[in-house]
Amino acid sequence: MAAGSLLIACPSCQAKNRIPTTRVGQKGRCGRCQADLPGDAFYADGPVAVDDARFDLLTRRSRLPVLVDFWAGWCQPCRQLEPVVEQLARELSGRLLVVKVDTEQAVSTANRFGIRGIPTLVVLRSGLEVDRIPGALPLEALRGRLERFL
Repeated sequence: MAAGSLLIACPSCQAKNRIPTTRVGQKGRCGRCQADLPGDAFYADGPVAVDDARFDLLTRRSRLPVLVDFWAGWCQPCRQLEPVVEQLARELSGRLLVVKVDTEQAVSTANRFGIRGIPTLVVLRSGLEVDRIPGALPLEALRGRLERFL
């Protein structure tokens, strides 16, 4: 999946409709049956890169819990955690939305969450923080920590 796009399942025909994150919140129609698409029933089959402008729109509108990966390109532990986050995003697609926030690009969002060290993972429900996971955890430990939110 290209970074910056999401999938919305059509409530009428169940077709998967790919939309760019820049269109979240706008009215849309199914490409197959032309039915109206819900504005908050999106999911992704991989991590979605977001910036300051799209962060709130995605995290507050999501019906799913959201795992936010705060990272930076120069951070070695962030790079080690990256395949773990990608695997979780694929495994838990439809149950968890995973977004990646580059702290060097989305400075406002990182400051708002008080990110002082990276990698930091934050779990959100309806845009509100419900858990914070500092540092890089192995896949099984991270999966176990997230299970209660799914």
